[in-house]
Amino acid sequence: MERAIRAAGGKSGVLRLGMLSSNVQDFRPLLDAFHARHPACEARIRYVGFGDPFGPLREGEVDVQIAWLPVREADLTVGPVVRVEPVVLAVGAGHRLAGREAVSYEDLAEEVVIGGARPDYWRQALVPACTPSGRPIRIGPVVTAESELLPILSNGEAVALVHSHAARYHARPDIAYVPVRDAPPARWALLWRTAAETDLIRSFARAARSLAT
Repeated sequence: MERAIRAAGGKSGVLRLGMLSSNVQDFRPLLDAFHARHPACEARIRYVGFGDPFGPLREGEVDVQIAWLPVREADLTVGPVVRVEPVVLAVGAGHRLAGREAVSYEDLAEEVVIGGARPDYWRQALVPACTPSGRPIRIGPVVTAESELLPILSNGEAVALVHSHAARYHARPDIAYVPVRDAPPARWALLWRTAAETDLIRSFARAARSLAT
């Protein structure tokens, strides 16, 4: 029945794209490039939580996903990098660090940092376990989606290391975004389940590579 409905609307296929963030507009050129290659295919966006970021891929709920690196999962293929951006610290507007031009990881030894991303190695790419001098970074409230960060930040309960697009998509008077000067740029890439690779997935990856050249 679903195939018949798509056919009636002039669509012959579906590619489900999993996203951890709400910055769909940043990937509009990629979606447009894919649609130009496959005008009869519909791309659908599905949001994926931080607590089980690779589960929807493994369960077949999405076909391809955008996630920050590194990803070290034996059953998943890491495709082309589709975005590189800075890491920033999100804090409540009244927080002691809110007025800084920049902060460092060392500043986080005195803070509680929002956690929740799994597995640990993947979280630590964004939220390290300790500062450069070896002091532990306390991981506090657990969240599984972007929207859950906002009230915790606004209330001053904790701070969060986030990607810079958050400052545009979640600009609010009660939250400040401060650059982290010693954080390496975050790299986002396409992922898919190796055993479930299809022609559409390969074409989506080729569209991403064409935009990077």
